[in-house]
Amino acid sequence: MDMELFLDVLMDTVKDTLTLIPFLFVTYVAMEAIEHSAEGRAERIIRRAGVAGPAVGGLFGAIPQCGFSAMAATLYAGRIITAGTLVAVILSTSDELIPVFFAHGSHMGELVWIIVAKVLIGMAVGFAADAVLRALHRTGDGHPHIRELCQRAHCHCGDMDTVDNPAGHDVSAHADTVASAHSHSHGHPHEHAHEHTHGSRWWHILRSALVHTAQVTVFIAVITFAFGLVIETAGHDVIASVLDAQPMVATMLSALVGLVPNCAASVLIAELYLEGTLGVGPMLAGLLVSGGMGLLVLFRTNYDLRQNVIIAVFIYLVGVICGLAATLVI
Repeated sequence: MDMELFLDVLMDTVKDTLTLIPFLFVTYVAMEAIEHSAEGRAERIIRRAGVAGPAVGGLFGAIPQCGFSAMAATLYAGRIITAGTLVAVILSTSDELIPVFFAHGSHMGELVWIIVAKVLIGMAVGFAADAVLRALHRTGDGHPHIRELCQRAHCHCGDMDTVDNPAGHDVSAHADTVASAHSHSHGHPHEHAHEHTHGSRWWHILRSALVHTAQVTVFIAVITFAFGLVIETAGHDVIASVLDAQPMVATMLSALVGLVPNCAASVLIAELYLEGTLGVGPMLAGLLVSGGMGLLVLFRTNYDLRQNVIIAVFIYLVGVICGLAATLVI
Protein backbone atom coordinates (compact mmCIF):
# COMPACT_ATOMS: atom_id res chain seq x y z
CA MET A 1 0.00 0.00 0.00
CA ASP A 2 1.20 3.51 -0.81
CA MET A 3 2.42 5.05 2.48
CA GLU A 4 1.53 8.53 1.29
CA LEU A 5 -2.07 7.43 0.65
CA PHE A 6 -2.15 5.76 4.08
CA LEU A 7 -0.96 8.92 5.84
CA ASP A 8 -3.35 11.15 3.88
CA VAL A 9 -6.34 9.03 4.87
CA LEU A 10 -5.10 8.91 8.48
CA MET A 11 -4.74 12.69 8.68
CA ASP A 12 -8.16 13.24 7.12
CA THR A 13 -9.66 10.79 9.61
CA VAL A 14 -8.08 12.54 12.60
CA LYS A 15 -9.18 15.98 11.39
CA ASP A 16 -12.74 14.89 10.65
CA THR A 17 -13.07 12.98 13.93
CA LEU A 18 -11.74 15.79 16.13
CA THR A 19 -14.31 18.21 14.76
CA LEU A 20 -17.10 15.85 15.84
CA ILE A 21 -16.10 15.52 19.50
CA PRO A 22 -17.59 18.78 20.87
CA PHE A 23 -20.89 18.15 19.08
CA LEU A 24 -21.03 14.56 20.29
CA PHE A 25 -20.31 15.51 23.89
CA VAL A 26 -22.94 18.26 24.05
CA THR A 27 -25.49 15.97 22.43
CA TYR A 28 -24.77 13.13 24.86
CA VAL A 29 -25.03 15.43 27.88
CA ALA A 30 -28.51 16.45 26.71
CA MET A 31 -29.45 12.84 25.98
CA GLU A 32 -28.27 11.59 29.37
CA ALA A 33 -30.23 14.34 31.13
CA ILE A 34 -33.37 13.38 29.19
CA GLU A 35 -32.88 9.69 29.94
CA HIS A 36 -32.42 10.30 33.67
CA SER A 37 -35.62 12.31 33.89
CA ALA A 38 -37.70 10.03 31.64
CA GLU A 39 -36.44 6.53 32.39
CA GLY A 40 -38.77 5.49 35.24
CA ARG A 41 -41.81 7.31 33.86
CA ALA A 42 -41.34 5.78 30.41
CA GLU A 43 -41.32 2.27 31.85
CA ARG A 44 -44.51 2.88 33.86
CA ILE A 45 -46.33 4.44 30.91
CA ILE A 46 -45.39 1.64 28.49
CA ARG A 47 -46.41 -1.02 31.02
CA ARG A 48 -49.87 0.53 31.43
CA ALA A 49 -50.50 1.37 27.77
CA GLY A 50 -52.57 -1.76 27.02
CA VAL A 51 -53.82 -1.96 23.42
CA ALA A 52 -52.24 1.45 22.73
CA GLY A 53 -48.82 -0.04 23.52
CA PRO A 54 -47.38 0.18 19.97
CA ALA A 55 -48.18 3.91 19.79
CA VAL A 56 -46.63 4.64 23.17
CA GLY A 57 -43.68 2.34 22.50
CA GLY A 58 -43.04 3.93 19.11
CA LEU A 59 -42.87 7.40 20.66
CA PHE A 60 -40.56 6.37 23.50
CA GLY A 61 -38.36 4.40 21.13
CA ALA A 62 -37.54 7.64 19.32
CA ILE A 63 -35.86 9.07 22.43
CA PRO A 64 -32.16 9.06 21.51
CA GLN A 65 -30.61 6.22 23.50
CA CYS A 66 -30.58 2.43 23.28
CA GLY A 67 -31.91 1.67 26.77
CA PHE A 68 -35.62 1.67 25.91
CA SER A 69 -35.32 -1.25 23.49
CA ALA A 70 -33.56 -3.29 26.19
CA MET A 71 -36.24 -2.28 28.69
CA ALA A 72 -39.00 -3.25 26.24
CA ALA A 73 -37.38 -6.66 25.64
CA THR A 74 -37.39 -7.35 29.37
CA LEU A 75 -40.99 -6.19 29.74
CA TYR A 76 -41.99 -8.49 26.89
CA ALA A 77 -40.11 -11.43 28.42
CA GLY A 78 -42.27 -10.93 31.51
CA ARG A 79 -45.37 -10.67 29.28
CA ILE A 80 -46.11 -7.18 30.58
CA ILE A 81 -46.21 -5.67 27.07
CA THR A 82 -47.30 -7.18 23.76
CA ALA A 83 -45.13 -8.39 20.90
CA GLY A 84 -46.40 -5.47 18.83
CA THR A 85 -45.23 -2.99 21.44
CA LEU A 86 -41.78 -4.59 21.49
CA VAL A 87 -41.56 -4.47 17.70
CA ALA A 88 -42.68 -0.83 17.68
CA VAL A 89 -39.99 0.14 20.17
CA ILE A 90 -37.21 -1.64 18.29
CA LEU A 91 -38.21 -0.27 14.87
CA SER A 92 -38.48 3.29 16.17
CA THR A 93 -35.34 3.24 18.33
CA SER A 94 -33.10 6.09 17.20
CA ASP A 95 -30.05 4.78 19.05
CA GLU A 96 -26.88 6.70 17.99
CA LEU A 97 -28.55 8.15 14.88
CA ILE A 98 -29.26 11.57 16.39
CA PRO A 99 -25.78 12.37 17.77
CA VAL A 100 -24.14 11.33 14.49
CA PHE A 101 -26.44 13.63 12.48
CA PHE A 102 -26.02 16.44 15.01
CA ALA A 103 -22.27 16.10 14.76
CA HIS A 104 -22.42 16.64 11.00
CA GLY A 105 -24.81 19.54 11.49
CA SER A 106 -26.14 20.07 7.97
CA HIS A 107 -28.69 17.28 7.62
CA MET A 108 -31.31 18.23 10.21
CA GLY A 109 -34.20 18.04 7.72
CA GLU A 110 -33.23 14.50 6.79
CA LEU A 111 -32.87 13.55 10.44
CA VAL A 112 -36.42 14.69 11.19
CA TRP A 113 -38.02 12.69 8.38
CA ILE A 114 -36.00 9.58 9.22
CA ILE A 115 -37.13 9.67 12.86
CA VAL A 116 -40.76 10.37 11.88
CA ALA A 117 -40.66 7.51 9.34
CA LYS A 118 -39.21 5.10 11.92
CA VAL A 119 -41.84 6.04 14.51
CA LEU A 120 -44.77 5.77 12.08
CA ILE A 121 -43.53 2.46 10.65
CA GLY A 122 -42.94 1.12 14.16
CA MET A 123 -46.45 2.05 15.27
CA ALA A 124 -48.13 0.69 12.13
CA VAL A 125 -46.22 -2.60 12.17
CA GLY A 126 -46.73 -2.97 15.93
CA PHE A 127 -50.51 -2.52 15.70
CA ALA A 128 -50.67 -4.90 12.72
CA ALA A 129 -48.62 -7.55 14.57
CA ASP A 130 -50.86 -7.36 17.63
CA ALA A 131 -54.01 -7.54 15.49
CA VAL A 132 -52.78 -10.66 13.70
CA LEU A 133 -51.75 -12.33 16.96
CA ARG A 134 -55.15 -11.58 18.50
CA ALA A 135 -56.91 -13.01 15.44
CA LEU A 136 -54.80 -16.16 15.73
CA HIS A 137 -55.33 -16.32 19.52
CA ARG A 138 -51.57 -16.20 20.07
CA THR A 139 -51.43 -13.41 22.64
CA GLY A 140 -50.75 -15.62 25.66
CA ASP A 141 -52.80 -16.02 28.83
CA GLY A 142 -53.15 -12.30 29.51
CA HIS A 143 -51.17 -12.42 32.77
CA PRO A 144 -47.66 -11.15 33.59
CA HIS A 145 -45.01 -13.80 34.10
CA ILE A 146 -42.66 -11.87 36.34
CA ARG A 147 -42.03 -14.74 38.75
CA GLU A 148 -40.80 -17.03 35.96
CA LEU A 149 -38.62 -14.24 34.57
CA CYS A 150 -37.12 -13.62 38.00
CA GLN A 151 -36.41 -17.32 38.48
CA ARG A 152 -34.60 -17.53 35.15
CA ALA A 153 -32.61 -14.38 35.98
CA HIS A 154 -31.79 -15.71 39.51
CA CYS A 155 -32.55 -12.32 41.02
CA HIS A 156 -34.47 -13.80 44.00
CA CYS A 157 -37.18 -11.19 43.73
CA GLY A 158 -39.84 -13.89 43.72
CA ASP A 159 -39.52 -14.09 47.50
CA MET A 160 -40.99 -10.58 47.89
CA ASP A 161 -44.65 -10.04 48.63
CA THR A 162 -46.95 -9.75 45.65
CA VAL A 163 -48.76 -6.47 45.10
CA ASP A 164 -52.28 -6.11 43.67
CA ASN A 165 -51.93 -9.07 41.36
CA PRO A 166 -54.70 -11.70 41.40
CA ALA A 167 -52.58 -14.11 39.38
CA GLY A 168 -49.97 -14.16 42.13
CA HIS A 169 -47.14 -12.66 40.08
CA ASP A 170 -44.59 -10.39 41.64
CA VAL A 171 -45.23 -7.07 39.88
CA SER A 172 -43.52 -5.12 42.66
CA ALA A 173 -40.20 -6.74 41.76
CA HIS A 174 -40.35 -5.70 38.14
CA ALA A 175 -37.91 -2.82 38.44
CA ASP A 176 -35.31 -5.16 39.95
CA THR A 177 -35.88 -7.61 37.10
CA VAL A 178 -35.25 -4.92 34.51
CA ALA A 179 -32.11 -3.76 36.31
CA SER A 180 -30.87 -7.35 36.54
CA ALA A 181 -31.41 -7.96 32.83
CA HIS A 182 -29.62 -4.73 31.94
CA SER A 183 -26.62 -5.45 34.15
CA HIS A 184 -26.18 -8.92 32.61
CA SER A 185 -26.76 -7.90 29.02
CA HIS A 186 -25.37 -4.45 28.31
CA GLY A 187 -21.72 -4.45 29.17
CA HIS A 188 -21.62 -0.65 28.92
CA PRO A 189 -22.57 2.21 31.26
CA HIS A 190 -26.37 2.17 31.16
CA GLU A 191 -26.96 0.92 34.72
CA HIS A 192 -28.39 4.25 35.86
CA ALA A 193 -30.66 2.96 38.61
CA HIS A 194 -27.77 1.63 40.69
CA GLU A 195 -25.21 4.36 40.03
CA HIS A 196 -27.26 7.32 41.21
CA THR A 197 -26.34 6.50 44.84
CA HIS A 198 -22.57 6.75 44.21
CA GLY A 199 -22.36 10.37 43.19
CA SER A 200 -24.23 13.45 42.19
CA ARG A 201 -26.74 13.27 39.36
CA TRP A 202 -24.83 15.71 37.17
CA TRP A 203 -21.49 14.03 37.72
CA HIS A 204 -23.04 10.77 36.57
CA ILE A 205 -24.55 12.50 33.51
CA LEU A 206 -21.22 14.07 32.56
CA ARG A 207 -19.30 10.85 33.15
CA SER A 208 -21.74 8.81 31.05
CA ALA A 209 -21.62 11.46 28.31
CA LEU A 210 -17.81 11.33 28.29
CA VAL A 211 -17.81 7.53 28.04
CA HIS A 212 -20.37 7.54 25.23
CA THR A 213 -18.47 10.27 23.39
CA ALA A 214 -15.20 8.35 23.66
CA GLN A 215 -16.78 5.07 22.49
CA VAL A 216 -18.55 6.59 19.51
CA THR A 217 -15.55 8.77 18.59
CA VAL A 218 -13.24 5.74 18.47
CA PHE A 219 -15.76 3.76 16.46
CA ILE A 220 -16.32 6.60 13.97
CA ALA A 221 -12.56 7.05 13.61
CA VAL A 222 -11.99 3.35 12.88
CA ILE A 223 -14.87 3.15 10.41
CA THR A 224 -13.93 6.42 8.72
CA PHE A 225 -10.32 5.32 8.34
CA ALA A 226 -11.24 1.86 7.05
CA PHE A 227 -13.72 3.14 4.51
CA GLY A 228 -11.39 5.96 3.57
CA LEU A 229 -8.76 3.41 2.61
CA VAL A 230 -11.28 1.28 0.71
CA ILE A 231 -12.71 4.26 -1.16
CA GLU A 232 -9.35 5.76 -2.03
CA THR A 233 -7.99 2.37 -3.12
CA ALA A 234 -10.99 1.20 -5.13
CA GLY A 235 -12.17 4.60 -6.27
CA HIS A 236 -15.37 6.50 -5.52
CA ASP A 237 -16.91 5.76 -8.91
CA VAL A 238 -16.48 1.98 -8.61
CA ILE A 239 -18.08 1.81 -5.15
CA ALA A 240 -20.93 4.11 -6.13
CA SER A 241 -21.67 2.06 -9.26
CA VAL A 242 -21.80 -1.20 -7.25
CA LEU A 243 -24.25 0.22 -4.74
CA ASP A 244 -26.37 1.88 -7.41
CA ALA A 245 -26.50 -1.28 -9.50
CA GLN A 246 -27.50 -3.55 -6.63
CA PRO A 247 -29.97 -1.68 -4.41
CA MET A 248 -31.56 -4.93 -3.19
CA VAL A 249 -28.21 -6.37 -2.11
CA ALA A 250 -27.22 -3.10 -0.43
CA THR A 251 -30.57 -2.99 1.39
CA MET A 252 -30.30 -6.58 2.62
CA LEU A 253 -26.70 -6.12 3.76
CA SER A 254 -27.51 -2.86 5.54
CA ALA A 255 -30.39 -4.54 7.38
CA LEU A 256 -28.02 -7.35 8.43
CA VAL A 257 -25.62 -4.77 9.85
CA GLY A 258 -28.55 -3.23 11.72
CA LEU A 259 -29.25 -6.57 13.39
CA VAL A 260 -25.87 -6.47 15.15
CA PRO A 261 -26.85 -6.08 18.84
CA ASN A 262 -24.77 -3.01 19.53
CA CYS A 263 -25.36 0.73 19.51
CA ALA A 264 -22.47 1.07 17.07
CA ALA A 265 -24.49 -0.44 14.20
CA SER A 266 -26.54 2.72 13.76
CA VAL A 267 -23.33 4.79 13.86
CA LEU A 268 -21.93 2.82 10.94
CA ILE A 269 -25.12 3.04 8.88
CA ALA A 270 -25.59 6.77 9.52
CA GLU A 271 -21.96 7.52 8.70
CA LEU A 272 -22.11 5.58 5.41
CA TYR A 273 -25.31 7.40 4.46
CA LEU A 274 -23.91 10.84 5.28
CA GLU A 275 -20.78 10.00 3.28
CA GLY A 276 -22.96 9.09 0.29
CA THR A 277 -21.92 5.43 0.30
CA LEU A 278 -25.42 4.18 1.25
CA GLY A 279 -28.60 5.25 -0.50
CA VAL A 280 -31.88 6.21 1.16
CA GLY A 281 -33.40 2.72 0.96
CA PRO A 282 -30.47 0.78 2.44
CA MET A 283 -30.04 3.48 5.09
CA LEU A 284 -33.69 3.25 6.15
CA ALA A 285 -33.57 -0.56 6.20
CA GLY A 286 -30.50 -0.60 8.42
CA LEU A 287 -31.75 2.06 10.82
CA LEU A 288 -35.18 0.42 11.18
CA VAL A 289 -33.58 -2.87 12.18
CA SER A 290 -30.94 -1.25 14.39
CA GLY A 291 -32.56 -1.53 17.82
CA GLY A 292 -29.50 -1.22 20.02
CA MET A 293 -29.29 -3.94 22.66
CA GLY A 294 -32.98 -4.84 22.42
CA LEU A 295 -32.65 -8.12 20.55
CA LEU A 296 -29.66 -9.21 22.62
CA VAL A 297 -31.64 -8.67 25.84
CA LEU A 298 -34.63 -10.44 24.28
CA PHE A 299 -32.59 -13.56 23.53
CA ARG A 300 -31.18 -13.53 27.04
CA THR A 301 -34.39 -12.95 29.00
CA ASN A 302 -37.14 -14.58 26.92
CA TYR A 303 -37.19 -18.36 27.35
CA ASP A 304 -38.80 -19.13 23.96
CA LEU A 305 -35.92 -19.27 21.45
CA ARG A 306 -38.24 -19.95 18.52
CA GLN A 307 -40.27 -16.87 19.41
CA ASN A 308 -37.12 -14.76 19.62
CA VAL A 309 -35.94 -15.91 16.20
CA ILE A 310 -39.35 -15.18 14.66
CA ILE A 311 -39.32 -11.64 16.11
CA ALA A 312 -35.77 -11.01 14.86
CA VAL A 313 -36.54 -12.33 11.36
CA PHE A 314 -39.80 -10.35 11.27
CA ILE A 315 -38.00 -7.11 12.17
CA TYR A 316 -35.35 -7.83 9.52
CA LEU A 317 -37.98 -8.43 6.82
CA VAL A 318 -39.83 -5.22 7.78
CA GLY A 319 -36.59 -3.30 7.42
CA VAL A 320 -35.78 -4.80 4.02
CA ILE A 321 -39.31 -4.28 2.66
CA CYS A 322 -39.47 -0.67 3.84
CA GLY A 323 -35.96 -0.01 2.49
CA LEU A 324 -36.84 -1.40 -0.93
CA ALA A 325 -40.08 0.61 -0.95
CA ALA A 326 -38.13 3.79 -0.11
CA THR A 327 -35.70 3.06 -2.95
CA LEU A 328 -38.60 2.91 -5.42
CA VAL A 329 -40.42 5.97 -4.08
CA ILE A 330 -37.64 8.42 -3.19
